[in-house]
Amino acid sequence: MDALDLLTADHNRVRGLFARFKDADEHDHDAEAAELAGKIVEELEVHTTIEEEIFYPAVHGESGELGELVDEGLEEHHVAKTLIEELGSTPAGSDEWTAKVKVLIENVEHHAKEEEDEMFPKVRSATDARTREDLAERLEARKAELGAPTAADKEQLSTEELREKAAEQQIPGRSKMDREELDATVAPD
Repeated sequence: MDALDLLTADHNRVRGLFARFKDADEHDHDAEAAELAGKIVEELEVHTTIEEEIFYPAVHGESGELGELVDEGLEEHHVAKTLIEELGSTPAGSDEWTAKVKVLIENVEHHAKEEEDEMFPKVRSATDARTREDLAERLEARKAELGAPTAADKEQLSTEELREKAAEQQIPGRSKMDREELDATVAPD
């Protein structure tokens, strides 16, 4: 798998969590919203770690423009981490907590879209397929070290089971995903 596809899969998994959080919040299912917010935080902590430790350093020097996009991405990560930290000291379910989660979601949606629309095409142009595959292997290995699910954790599931989970998890674009994309995107639980 390509590193850009792997990172996009992470984005889509989190987008599914965002959609589920919004549904839970709209229906006043506070316990479910709190559980989903916890999963969002876990996903974001792993994702920012692998980007900051592996992906960003690997692509920063490819061009001045990519360097600027990486620097901006790091600042956006800082904003997300600050909100996550504040969530930890705000009572779950309170109006302030819900507002912070919504701002976190907006921030991350903007960040992911910017990466996918601006950074990733530039990375694709500046690197070859083998480099991106090697990066993906390193990203997946680090995810495993952090205790996060990897594509390999879902090999035992059939494609149909993955599609069902993708629907349950409200993964955007799931109907167009092939087996490899589903493996990378779907959470095993």
